[in-house]
Amino acid sequence: MMKFEYFIGRRYLKSTTRDGFVSFTTTSLSTLGVALGVMVLIVVIAVMTGFEEELKSRILGVEPHVLVMRYGEPMSDYEPIVERIKKLDNIKTVSTFIYAQAMFRSAKGVSGVMLRGIVPDEFGCGMKTTGDDCFSKMLTTPSSTPVPPRVILGKALAEDLNVRPGDIVHMITAQTGDGGTLSMPAVKRLKVAALFETGMLDYDGNIAFIHQNDAQSLFHMAGQVSGIGVRVDDIYAAGEISGQIVSFLDFPYWARDWMQMNKNLFSMLRLQKTVMFIILTLIVLVAASNIASALIMMVMEKTKEIAILKTMGAGNFSIRKIFVFKGMVIGTIGTVSGLILGFILCLILQRYQFIDLPGDVYFLTTLPVRLDIVDAIITISATLVICFVATLYPAGYAAKFDPVEGIRYG
Repeated sequence: MMKFEYFIGRRYLKSTTRDGFVSFTTTSLSTLGVALGVMVLIVVIAVMTGFEEELKSRILGVEPHVLVMRYGEPMSDYEPIVERIKKLDNIKTVSTFIYAQAMFRSAKGVSGVMLRGIVPDEFGCGMKTTGDDCFSKMLTTPSSTPVPPRVILGKALAEDLNVRPGDIVHMITAQTGDGGTLSMPAVKRLKVAALFETGMLDYDGNIAFIHQNDAQSLFHMAGQVSGIGVRVDDIYAAGEISGQIVSFLDFPYWARDWMQMNKNLFSMLRLQKTVMFIILTLIVLVAASNIASALIMMVMEKTKEIAILKTMGAGNFSIRKIFVFKGMVIGTIGTVSGLILGFILCLILQRYQFIDLPGDVYFLTTLPVRLDIVDAIITISATLVICFVATLYPAGYAAKFDPVEGIRYG
């Protein structure tokens, strides 16, 4: 059988007095306020989570999970290091690479480029490319014909240079003479094999890929590489693997995982997410104050009924429970409604990418949305706690009401 507190609380949700319209309006606005607050929280936190996850995915599509390099100079004795890293647990791929700065010039544009020489079969990228998805086929230069080395450009970089796959670009690099002095720049012809796109302007507008063998020839680095890139099965175990690599490599070698290399960026994103949650929780606080106002109006409206209940034996705890129950029903309905509305809006934003972002400001060009069950649970819990706290004062006020005064003046 339903306890009488909950029975009366349900009846109080449907006020039938002459002031019932005022009470109903206040209750409805309180529920709407909670729903809107929860909806905004769900959507904003989903966008912040999606932004972090999308940024992480795109960065790790280009960058290695663990980076191994040598201080001040290229690595010439890298083969034993590569073999030893491969023997570690949780290793996916181990590949060498070459970093070099250059300038690309076409008939209609000039742009600075970070050129990366890679071993295509070992690179394992996670980006979209035009034409063949296999880097090995796109970057391998046929030895039978004297064609220029092949290069893969970022889509934004290709737009700046106004080139397409099949076009020729000229690479200009600084040359070092005897004694470390700079000599006349060297100019090399490269053939655009394909374009790649990560959705991040920093990569799409500044990076070009070339075969490692071609990079060694162009930059006079025979038998040398700039570093070693390691990809692991569990990206969150990259820090542990980085420590294992450092333990068997002596100075001047060093190793860093992707979390260390992007620490400032992801720390900023987590801080923004926390700050946005705190700020938007103020919306729920405003809605909770409306719940308190609605309950106070109900207490003033039901003065006589409260007095009668107390004279019939209802204790202060029972009276308090009645109004806490009503306030929590308002908060729960508003929370569930806001949760549903928030999920619907997130699904719409996921399905229809109608919001474009400036890539030079936000790194990404579309608005990412990712619904996370943990974030939803935290939002729901915080909202219900706020609504519960908002019911305590009106419920306590009703419980302390003098039944004699209520009957006399009610």
